[in-house]
Formats: sequence, C-alpha cells, structure tokens
Amino acid sequence: MDASTPNLSRRGFLRGSAAAGIAIKVSLLRGGTAEARLVEAAPGPGWIAGGKPRTRLDAVAKVTGAKTFTRDVRARDIAGWPDTQAHAFLIAATKADRRFEGLDLSGLGEALQPDRLVLHEDLVADGLAVPPHPDFFGDRFLVPKGETPRLLGQPVALLIYHDYPRFAAAKRGLRFNEDVVRYGETTAYAPPAHYGATRWVRIEGESPEADDRFSPFRDAPIFTGFKGDAPAWPAAGTDGPAARGMAAAESIAAEIAAAGDDALVLKRSYFSQSIDASAMEADNGNVWYDANSGTLHLMMATQGPYEVAEQAAALVKASRFPVSEIDLKAGYTVGYGTKDHHLHPLLCVLAGLYGGGRPVRLANDRFEQFQNGLKRHSFSMDTALMIDRASGRFRAMTGRYVCDGGGRPNFSMSVSFVGATAAQSIYYLPKSDFQAVALASRAVEAGSTRGYGTLQTMSATEMLVDEAAELLGRDAIELRLANVFRSGQRNSQGAVPAGALRNDEILEKAAAHPLWRERQAKKAAYETANPGKRYGVGFAQVHKDYGTGAEAALASLEIDREGRLTLRHVAHEMGPGVTTSQAVMVGEILGRVPETTEFGVVRWPQMPLETTDQPYTTPQAEEDRLSKNPRWTPRFTSPMSATNSAYYLGHATRSAARILREHALWPAARSLWGRGFGGGALASYHTMRSEELRLANGIVSGAGLPPLKLEAVAAEAHRLGLPVGVTLHTFNRWQWTQAEFELPGTGRTRLPLDALALRYGAGASPERRALMTTGGWHFVERAAVFYPPTQRNNVGTTYYAPMATLAEVAVDTGSGAVTILSHHSILECGRQIVPELVSGQIQGGLAMGIGHALKEFLPLYEGGPGDGTWNWNRYELPRAKDVAVWNQTVEILPPLSETDPPKGIAEVVMIAVVPALANAVAHAIGHRFHSLPIRPEHIREVLA
Repeated sequence: MDASTPNLSRRGFLRGSAAAGIAIKVSLLRGGTAEARLVEAAPGPGWIAGGKPRTRLDAVAKVTGAKTFTRDVRARDIAGWPDTQAHAFLIAATKADRRFEGLDLSGLGEALQPDRLVLHEDLVADGLAVPPHPDFFGDRFLVPKGETPRLLGQPVALLIYHDYPRFAAAKRGLRFNEDVVRYGETTAYAPPAHYGATRWVRIEGESPEADDRFSPFRDAPIFTGFKGDAPAWPAAGTDGPAARGMAAAESIAAEIAAAGDDALVLKRSYFSQSIDASAMEADNGNVWYDANSGTLHLMMATQGPYEVAEQAAALVKASRFPVSEIDLKAGYTVGYGTKDHHLHPLLCVLAGLYGGGRPVRLANDRFEQFQNGLKRHSFSMDTALMIDRASGRFRAMTGRYVCDGGGRPNFSMSVSFVGATAAQSIYYLPKSDFQAVALASRAVEAGSTRGYGTLQTMSATEMLVDEAAELLGRDAIELRLANVFRSGQRNSQGAVPAGALRNDEILEKAAAHPLWRERQAKKAAYETANPGKRYGVGFAQVHKDYGTGAEAALASLEIDREGRLTLRHVAHEMGPGVTTSQAVMVGEILGRVPETTEFGVVRWPQMPLETTDQPYTTPQAEEDRLSKNPRWTPRFTSPMSATNSAYYLGHATRSAARILREHALWPAARSLWGRGFGGGALASYHTMRSEELRLANGIVSGAGLPPLKLEAVAAEAHRLGLPVGVTLHTFNRWQWTQAEFELPGTGRTRLPLDALALRYGAGASPERRALMTTGGWHFVERAAVFYPPTQRNNVGTTYYAPMATLAEVAVDTGSGAVTILSHHSILECGRQIVPELVSGQIQGGLAMGIGHALKEFLPLYEGGPGDGTWNWNRYELPRAKDVAVWNQTVEILPPLSETDPPKGIAEVVMIAVVPALANAVAHAIGHRFHSLPIRPEHIREVLA
C-alpha cells in the first residue's frame, strides 16, 4: 500500500508510522523469474469436473518443484532487487546461568571473519529496540555483554557474509564449537517475569436452563499477577466480580473436599511435553535495505504479513536508518501456527539493515530451527473430577493448567487460558473451576503451535474420564454419553455454543463400531495368537474451538460482460488449500469458479476503513462511540491462524457471491425472462422467488423458466447498471456483525458484514456512476451497524468442531514398542467444501497426534534444543510405518442440511488420537500413563 491509500492497516499503528514517514506495501511476490511460480494460477477450463475441483490450485507448481515457498527465492528472483545475495547466521548462547562476555572468532582465521558483526551494543547505538508488540518478543534481540541470557539459545550475535562460500564455511566451522561464546561468572537464572494467570469459574443456576449463579460470560474471568511462582488470586467475597468468582471457586473446592461415599472424586496430575512443530519450511527471510530510496524490501515466510510489516516499521522508525516505505512480499508458507508472531522476521530485518546495501538472507537450517523455532507449550496439569456414583453424572471439575512459555512471552498467556477453557472437552459441567497459568522460564520460546493449549488439556480430560469409567465399572463411551455436552447447554464460560452439537451422534457411532464392541474378545484372541504381545483399544473424543473472537476479512468479487468472474481476497495460502476452497465456494453459489484469482491482497482502495485494532480491550462505551463512524471497524484483517479459513474467510467469500447473485444476476435474469409480448416467459411465473434461482455449469435457470447462459445474464446486468462488483468487510466476535445499507434501487438492506463497496455496470445512470469515487467504487456508508457486544470477549469460544478416534494397538512386552494396528475416526465438520482437502487435513493431523502421543519429546532446559545440537537424527517423528497408513478409516457425519456452513477442523483432527492411544495402551497393559509421550522405555519400566 502507499501513502495515498489511507487506513489500509491499523490506525493506531499508522499514526506512529506516519510520524516516521513510512508507507507500507504488502503483496505476493510478483515480477522477475519467480512471478509465475509464486502467484497461484487462476482456475482454468476443466479445473472443475463434475462440480468438483480436479486438483488444488497450486498442485502443478508444487509437484513440479517450482519456486512456491518463500524459502525458494533469492534476490535475483525478485524484480527490482540486486542480483547479489548476502547471507547471515546467528550465534546463540547455550547456557542461561552465566554472564555473556563476548565472542572468540579466532578459530575462523582471517579469511572467514564476517563482513559485518552485529552485537547488542550496535543495535542500541543505532536506535533499534524490540517493538513493544505488546510484550510478545521480550526486551532484547541479542544478549548484552555482561548480562545473563534470558533463555537457552538466545542469540548473542549476528554474522553477515557478502558471499555464500565464506558464509557456509564459517557456519560449519562454528557449529557445535563451545568455545565461540565466552561466559563469565555463574549467576542465577534470569528469565523475565511470569506471563499471567486467569481463572474461569462457573456454577450453574437452579437448573441447566436457569441463569448461572456465576460465570465468566455473565460476570467476568479472574485475572491476576504473581507472588513468586504462584498466582496471587484475589480474596473471596461479594465486592466485585473477581471476589465473587473466588467465592464460587472456594465453594466448589469445599464441595469436592466434603464429598461422601455417593461420589467418586478422582484426582490426577498430567504432563504434556514440549515439541517442535517440524514444519518442512524452516523460518527464513530475505531483506534488502535500499538506502537510496529509503525502501525496506522484505521477502518473508509468515502467516501474518500485516503484522510483520507493522513490526518492521515500528522497529526502524526511531533508528538511524531512514525508511520511507516498507515493501513486503510473501510466498506460500507452512508453520502450524509457528510463523505467527515470531521474532525471526525482525531478526531478518536487522540483517538487512546491516547488509551494506546488499539483500541479506537469514534462513534457519534444521539445527537452528530446533534451537530458536517456536515450540508447542509444555503443560503440567492437576485435575479433579467429582462424579455421582449412582447416575454417573459429573457434578464438578477443577483443573490447574500450568504452561511453560520459555524465555519470551509470545502467546503464552493466551495459550494458557484457551487450554483451560477447553478443558471441559465434550462434557457438560454444572460446576467448574479452571486455572490457567503461564510461566516464564529459561526454556526455548513457545508460541502459537497447532493445538494452542487444547491438545494438552483435553487429552488430560479424556484420560481422566476413561479412568473414571474403569473405577466406576462403566463402559467408557456410555459414561461419556451420560455427560455429553448437548445443544443449548452452556460451556464452562457460561456461553451457549453456536449451532447444533453432535457429540452424542459421534459417541453412538463409536459405541457401535466393531473395534469397540468386540474389543474384549479380540484382546483375548490376539494375545493367545501372539505371545509376548498385549492388545488394547482406546477411545477419545474432543471438540476444538476455531477462530479467535476477533476475526476480520475482506473479499471482492466481480463479473464482467462475458460472465467471467474475478475473486480477490485477503486469504494467504499456508498449506490447507484455502485458495482452492474459496474459489470452489464461489462456484457453488454462482455456478462458475472465478477465471481470475488473487490472494494475499492488501490494497483495498475501495475500503477506506479506520481501526484502532483493539477488538479485545475496547470498552463498550468507546466502541459504541467509534462505531458511529461508518468507516470504523474493530479490526481490519486477521492473520492466517486459528483454523479460520473455511468458516471465517469463507463467510466473506460466500457473502460477496450471494450479494452478486441477489443484486445483479437475479434482477438481470428476471429482465431477460420478462422480455417479449405480454411480459415474456416470466409473466405466468411472476411469483418466482430469488431463492428459486439456480446457477450451475454456466447456466441460469429455475422455476421452469428457459435456461439462460451466464454470459447473457452478466451482459444484461452490465446493461442495466446493476452492481456487478462487490467488495465487503466482515467481523466476528463469536457472533457475526450485521449492518444496514441504503442500496441504490433496493433500499435499506441488512447484511452480515460491516462495510460494503459496489461497482456498477456500464449502463448505470449518471447519478449512480457519480457515486463511484472511492478507488473507482461506490463505498456505501452503512446506515447502522450491530457489532456483537464486547461482553462476548468473555465467552472463550462458541464455535466447535468435534472428532473422535478409536485406536487399536499391540504392545511388545519385551521391547515396549507400541504398534498401531488400525484406527478409525469420526468427524463432524459441517458441510465439506473440498472433501479431498478435509481428508488430507485428517491424515496429516492424525500423524501429528500420533507423534505427540508416542514419540516426540524435547527436554525443556539443559540438554534441550537450546543447545543447538538437536535435529531429526535425535528427534523422532512418526513415519508411514508408525501411523497404520493402510489401516486407517474415517467417517464424516453428513451435514444436517445443504445450507450448513463448513467448520474449521485443521486443529481438532490431531487431538483425539493422543488420549485414544494413551487409553489403548492402558487397556493393553493395565497401567495408565499420565505423562506424554508414552515411549518404549516407559513401558519396559512398568512391565519389568
């Protein structure tokens, strides 16, 4: 974007960047030898066959090894960049209990000394400080001389080389060399202050349907700081929500402590390990600072291009490096959340600033990715479940969920409370008290990794419930059915989830499956036929939230006179096939997929929106005041995260297609059908409703009227001057925003969006054409807007997607090895857009979950990845032989109707298999593990 396009990013940031004179432009890479390869090809003729896509949009580029990912690109591949390419790498501290005293690079010899060595003191002298975003990245890029590192693996220096051979030789020469970093006296560990604690307490009313006596949604969650390493919870009382919440928590604890013989109180502690997401594309970036033009050019692997551009501007605005424009380009990427809000892009910017006019590439190899890539949080969990023995109904549940965030804050606070609010899993709880605690430590930084805390907490709950069933002598699925969370009931935050909850259907299907029904007989037969092997079947079911509670998107859809469609969207491809699915959604509604697509779009001159970008913290009164401005929105756009593509980004796509259908194609078709004597073919069918219109395979039909070619209908829409282009903005706070617009020729219309711009056909009246003054569009200022109340920030979530997994295993009593014989999963995902993409997500997610349950493990502190010696030779990932490739089956519940929306499922598909495998091992050997992963050595120890 350029300075002439106002408010394309967040208003609060733009105030600061305007003071620094910085304009921001973000785009997919174009130009040069990489142009055709990084920008996805638009769907062409034959791409849709039988109403379904034949391939992903990016399929050919990926299978032929084209330059698809950011990592593939060098400076010479980008138009306008120099042909030369410099390279950089980081040296990191591998100890966090001693002062850093400097570097000893003498082992490199004179020939391999860096062309530029950057230390903390250089950054301070040049005015380069970590942007406060907000407290995500800590307060240091590099360790200052004389200070103790905040975390293991914290960088101490940046080395830049102007040529590749010397760079590669120097990097090899310094790897694993413990003498390079010089340390001083031993000190105490010095991680930052702990990141935060929240508490989510709910007590239902006189009945599940009555008003809650206390809940986070109705009242408030409890936030607190720390006294030492323990949360300093407020005192219980009646003065204020926090005091009343603590009183409610104490009453739950007292009830559990006083439980009699009529109740089972099961208390267990669980541990879930730190893991590396192991995305095949490691973190990387290529940055060129052109001092002559004042432009900072970025080529970055990121899930959130906006955030990276904003942070880069905040980084340089007070420095000695004059920057007037930031030009960020992005290719495809994949990160499972780990390329969302990470420090690595800013380290790339630092490298580029010190490149001496050369583009500088800072790209992790796999050792470096293990050392400084974001990790999945380790969780320690103390749980208690009180169950009525006679009915099997859950009375109350408590949990204390402590995550280790490592030495930088990142999303640790958020991960902790998302995990805690998900801990109820698929069960209705009349009373619950869930504590979320995010601790700082010297461990490697943990962040927004797939599962986002819910994998850890729901796995613990599923293991707890399975053990409770055994102690009660009940079938484990029957106990789950007795307590399943049903439609209309409240979650542990006191909110009613959206739509129909179908967990009971999944449980009933699982109970009837032969794996479950025949497990005891098969166990006896298998163990008789296989001496030294133990057989087990385990089950688990979870549901995962999707979205963040502040999801925003933009989409634009146009149809030309020949019926060709153009789709432009903020969606950015990072692996799940979002670009393919968005194009398919258009085809479902308009009967033809777009001929032209453009994704990752950030130039929206037709959308002059303003935002404070504080959707979680703006008070209601302030939001009411701001929303009177018809150009204000709580958030401009969201990063690609939180499983937000199919439902949230798809809502913008579907809304644009429906508006085009309703306000252009429908009246144009009526006009054509109404031609001729006496009102034409339409005269006898004048009661035809718009919902009877049918568009498929380029044909417009319905209600028995003569079929029309889409080209003819589009030409008529242009002739009539109808809105043949639609651009819109959407916002969701666990509920969709709605707004009313005065549409020319239609009147006031209420739509599920908060901003709208229209482009009219060539036949529009002079008055209508005169309205198109905003980037060639008519920005329709809304007449009224209805944002979901800010109180909905307290609900935690209302959108869920469920999945269950049955796992069949054999345990070798000699080696302790667990072999997965088969597994069967049952998923409910609403209406599938592209079933093949759903299948791919399921298969990949199951493999990740299997790795978490049985294989993957990183020590948190000394001996862990911060020492720089970890790679896939030490870190065991599941392979094809480990995941029962040919013996895995999946059942997907059909939608309740053809109008069901799709659900976000990219995270839930990896979770249920984790506790299912733990429960299967317990069934096999009669011992329940409470720590993950369950590795052969742990089983051998138990069986010894």
